[in-house]
This record gives sequence, C-alpha cells and structure tokens, in this order.
Amino acid sequence: MRITPLDIQQKQFPVKFRGFDVEEVYAFLEILREEMEELLRENTSLKEQIHIIEGQLKEHKNMETTLRETLITAQQMIEAYKTNARKEAELITRESELRADEIIKRAQERVVKVHEDIVDLRGIRRHFKEEIRRLVEKILREIEFDKEREGDADDWGDRRVGADDGVEHV
Repeated sequence: MRITPLDIQQKQFPVKFRGFDVEEVYAFLEILREEMEELLRENTSLKEQIHIIEGQLKEHKNMETTLRETLITAQQMIEAYKTNARKEAELITRESELRADEIIKRAQERVVKVHEDIVDLRGIRRHFKEEIRRLVEKILREIEFDKEREGDADDWGDRRVGADDGVEHV
C-alpha cells in the first residue's frame, strides 16, 4: 500500500496512558507530510524530465541513425562517382586511342595512296617521254625521208632536165 501525504495528515493515533505527546507526534507527521509532498513533487518533476530527456534521446538516436545512413550513402555515392569517373576516363582514353589509331591508319593509307600515285605518275611520265621520243624519232625519220625524197626529186628533176640534153637517166 502506498502512503500519501494526505494519509499522513489524516492518520489518527489512539491516546493511551503514558503515550507519546500528541502535539509532538502531529507536528512530526506534519513535517513528514510536507517532506513527502515535496519528494512526490520532485519525483513527478524528475519523471517528467526523464520522459522529456528520453524523447530527446530517442530523437537524437534517430538523428544519429539518419546521419550515419546519410554519411554511408554519401560515401557510397562518392565511391560510385569515383568509379564512374574512372570508367568514363578509361572510356574516353580508349576512344581517343581508337580515334588516334584510325587517324594514323587513314594517314598511312593516304601516304600509300600518294606513293602509288607518284609511282603511277612516274610510269605515265616515262611512258609519255617514251611516246614523245618515238614520235620525235618518227618525225625525224619522216623529215629524213622527205629530205631524201626531195633530194631524189631534185635529182630526178635535174635528170629530167638533163634528158632534154640527151643525158641518159637511171
């Protein structure tokens, strides 16, 4: 059974012969009641404070949990960003290398094509020179032949003129 300050205040003691001084007992009980009221108020106040503090503690634990989860998530995101950045850098590097290889390949193909064109042009030039040389030789032969024919014609004309002179022509 719980004793309250009211129980202490209302408590009656029977008076007996050679008993306690009633006034002193009631004065002590009054002091006891007041002390008990003060203790109960303090106890109630402390319980309220405990309840408030427990709520704050729960709230702080929730915030701590949230902060930890946020920190873990942030760390995971940072790692994911780093990983993605590395992968992207590797991809860009590979693409750049492939482009560079392609550019080099095209340049080499152009060099080969230019070299082939040069070789073809040299062949064409040689062929053209040979054709010109043949043409010049042919023209020279024709000129020589014409000279010979003209010389023969002059000789024949002279011989013909000489035939009138009575010279025999061959």
